[in-house]
Amino acid sequence: MHSEATHLTTELAAVAARLVVEEGQEYASAKRQAVKLLGLNGSRVPLPDTATMDAAVREHIALFCADTQPVELRALREVALIWLDRLAEFSPYLGGAVWHGTATRHSDVYIQLFCDDPKAAEWRLLDKGVDYQVGTVMGWKGEPVDALSLRVRCDPLSQWVLVHLMVYDRDDVRGALKPNAQGRKPRGDAEAVRSLLDQVERGAPI
Repeated sequence: MHSEATHLTTELAAVAARLVVEEGQEYASAKRQAVKLLGLNGSRVPLPDTATMDAAVREHIALFCADTQPVELRALREVALIWLDRLAEFSPYLGGAVWHGTATRHSDVYIQLFCDDPKAAEWRLLDKGVDYQVGTVMGWKGEPVDALSLRVRCDPLSQWVLVHLMVYDRDDVRGALKPNAQGRKPRGDAEAVRSLLDQVERGAPI
């Protein structure tokens, strides 16, 4: 019975990973859709954890888009870096698939801003004449977070990319920097993103 549950979890992770890579879905929604696609009862199936999903996503990338994904990831990191620099006053950090190295052209860019006044980032965008939409996205604790979403042109990919600026209180920045369960940094600032880009230039692994 245990091996059967393990097999189902592995199969779920593989299907969910395909949705993450090929459609740009987030882990939570991908897992829910994978349950439906496999015709399973979600309440009775052990869902893959983050580490299992990370491994499945990287395996899918290695098998199906190893040639294209590094180029797409670099383009998205360059887009992110532009906005990390433009909004430096809000101590911005890049998170999500673009930071972790699993993004493809279908992925959105998620940047966390830490503001003394929750409206300050919105005022800055207005000052710069930037069009944006106000909404909510899922935060790192699984909670809804206010976000300013921009549609940004990414010339290397010849397409538009969504950049979500997630607005947090200034004091939340300390919790944002704690390593995740795998001991990895869950997000990085502009300097860290530049370092990742430089490493790839030197031929280091993503």
